[in-house]
Amino acid sequence: MNYKSDFLNEINSRGFIYQTSDINDLDIRLSKKKITAYIGFDITNDSLHIGSLVQLMLLHWLDHYGHKTIALMGGGTTLVGDPSGKDETRKILQKKDIEKNINNIESTFNKFIDLKSNAKLINNYDWLSNLNYINFLRDIGSKITINKMLTFDSIKNRLDREQPLSFLEFNYMLLQAYDFFHLNKEHECELQLGGSDQWGNIIAGIDLIRRLNNKKAFAITSPLITNNDGSKMGKTADGAIWLDEKKLSNYDFYQFWRNVNDSDVPNFINLFTKLPVEERKKLSMLKDQEINEAKKILAFEVTKITRGEKQAKEAEEISTNIFLNNKNDNRINSLEIESNRMEDSSFSILDAVEKLNLVKSRSEIKRLIKSKGIKIDNENYTRSDFSLSQYSSKNEIRISVGKKSFGIIRIYKKIE
Repeated sequence: MNYKSDFLNEINSRGFIYQTSDINDLDIRLSKKKITAYIGFDITNDSLHIGSLVQLMLLHWLDHYGHKTIALMGGGTTLVGDPSGKDETRKILQKKDIEKNINNIESTFNKFIDLKSNAKLINNYDWLSNLNYINFLRDIGSKITINKMLTFDSIKNRLDREQPLSFLEFNYMLLQAYDFFHLNKEHECELQLGGSDQWGNIIAGIDLIRRLNNKKAFAITSPLITNNDGSKMGKTADGAIWLDEKKLSNYDFYQFWRNVNDSDVPNFINLFTKLPVEERKKLSMLKDQEINEAKKILAFEVTKITRGEKQAKEAEEISTNIFLNNKNDNRINSLEIESNRMEDSSFSILDAVEKLNLVKSRSEIKRLIKSKGIKIDNENYTRSDFSLSQYSSKNEIRISVGKKSFGIIRIYKKIE
């Protein structure tokens, strides 16, 4: 479908659009003027992870086409917890922890939107904390029916799974609807974007704006990006893929994208890079061995956007040294161990893999050794006693788990 609006054409061509409200009317407005739009973010950690990348890229394209962009920090709603897609109640954070998280992730938003120009970071705690509960129930609660709330997936699916839903969380939809109403009233915000699990919350806000402000507002949701097991993208068996390099190295971040499933590459190139349409089409058509070239470009482009060009080049260089040149690189995960600890087996392969954070549990390490999933200097490690004594005379060894996790043990002799 072709739109009049450059912004809608851009995000539609890249696969960002899943659900919309009054899209033709919105298209006309976007083609005639610059509007204000927002996306909300829960602040449950001191870094966002890749599960937020779709929304961050949408913020980028809004900003790129000159629309007034609001990244709404959920300082208030995070105190409640969004039940969408959850099987259990979120851990409730303290206000001071949320403020710390907001301060830490501001630098991430700076990479996607220009906070010195049309874009803003706003914290909904600023208005939610001042609400009078009695007035809120009278003015807002009376406009949103339980009947309607029970039809929305965020509530319905949770109840269908027979998982408990607290009254605290039940209020989340009211608070998010109020956010949209407040931003519409105070900032003339007409559009809210979010993941498809937020559809019900966004529609509740549109209804509230129509009832109280007598204005029209719009919704766009994006498809949820999931892992192979159907869980939301953002976390893997080895932990979250954090956007902040203090929580995950540039190399490990790069390697995540370098090793995505072949079938995901076309979608990820469209969603998570700024490459022009012809280059995206060309890369999306690559198959078999050639798709590795597309993965290299994907990994570099996503790392460049999220971490910076210098960091992307560093990660690419480390990867080239390890995989193509078959040589160790001082910048990857490493550990120094005294040689006599390896000789007397007080430091084993179990200790090495665990301390390098390559595998979470020692039982998993043992399982991988049995299935020949761990290598030392490109040779399978198979010893049943888990000793590293045969390597004690070396200066360093490289331990690899599978095809993408590496660490270096640097060995030194104690000087008497």
